[in-house]
Amino acid sequence: MHAGYYEEAQAWREWLLRAVAGSPGQLQIMYGIGGERRLAEWTADWLPGFENSAPVRIGNAAHTQLQLDVYGEIMDVHHQARRCGLSTNESGWDVQIKILEHLTKIWHQPDQGIWEMRGPPQHFTYSKVMAWVAFDRGIKSAETFGLEGPLDAWRELREEICAEVCERGFNKSLGTFVQAYESDQLDASLLMLPCVGFLPVSDPRVADTIAAIERRLLHDGFVLRYSTEEVEDALPPGEGAFLACSFWLVDVYVLQQRFDDAERLFRRLIGLRNDLGLLSEEYDPRLKRLVGNFPQAFSHLALINSAFNLTHARNPIEQRAQDEHLPPELVAAPAE
Repeated sequence: MHAGYYEEAQAWREWLLRAVAGSPGQLQIMYGIGGERRLAEWTADWLPGFENSAPVRIGNAAHTQLQLDVYGEIMDVHHQARRCGLSTNESGWDVQIKILEHLTKIWHQPDQGIWEMRGPPQHFTYSKVMAWVAFDRGIKSAETFGLEGPLDAWRELREEICAEVCERGFNKSLGTFVQAYESDQLDASLLMLPCVGFLPVSDPRVADTIAAIERRLLHDGFVLRYSTEEVEDALPPGEGAFLACSFWLVDVYVLQQRFDDAERLFRRLIGLRNDLGLLSEEYDPRLKRLVGNFPQAFSHLALINSAFNLTHARNPIEQRAQDEHLPPELVAAPAE
């Protein structure tokens, strides 16, 4: 890692530990660029918005939402930091134990999900999977680096979450995982199930879910988050393809060893960049233009990950998925 990048990553990690240390129960899903916690949302009624796309909102109400996936992301990033030598083994471990103590109490609650739904809270499959990731990485950190923690309790919770997701997040009639428990809707976030190591990409349930996303959410060569016509999210139907989701499909293709498909989609995606090399949140294939928030960090982060996955022998997606380390007792048998 370049020295400057290393220092920046280390500084961000230390800030994150300070932000969470006070009270893991008050962990926010987002902060202001200067670390601000208050991002109160209000509507500027007098502004028409870009091409009359009112309402124009200032701030972001999502900062008060419960999104369980952030706990998995935090635990995973600290685990990967230890594996890569970014921090000492013990650094921040007390805070991580507190995070898992809090998650033990709330993982079963419905939340707003990764897409910050403005509709009613639901038991989103991806949210539960990332709760599984949080306990999985806590266990792996303790086992790998000799850290102390209630491993038996964490293992029990990890198995419980896995069993629940495989039972309630998998629609046996459709033969796929679905957006939320007892739902019949697909969601592009399900592409992440093999990427985070919840189940291997070779698992028939995962393979069939990927194939269904290709059939139903892949439009004009780009991936939609979900069907906006069928999902209650308090937004008008017809949004563009979400670029981060399309990069996730690149990563899945890498895991499936479909390298030609992965490179073909990746090249198409980077071809969407503007003259400054920037991407927005979404792309409208019909109008052939970038739409949504611009520039969008989510899109660029996904681009960087896919680029590394395509060019490194031991790529980050395989490291994060860790298929070969998945405890056999957590790989539930495929549904009949």
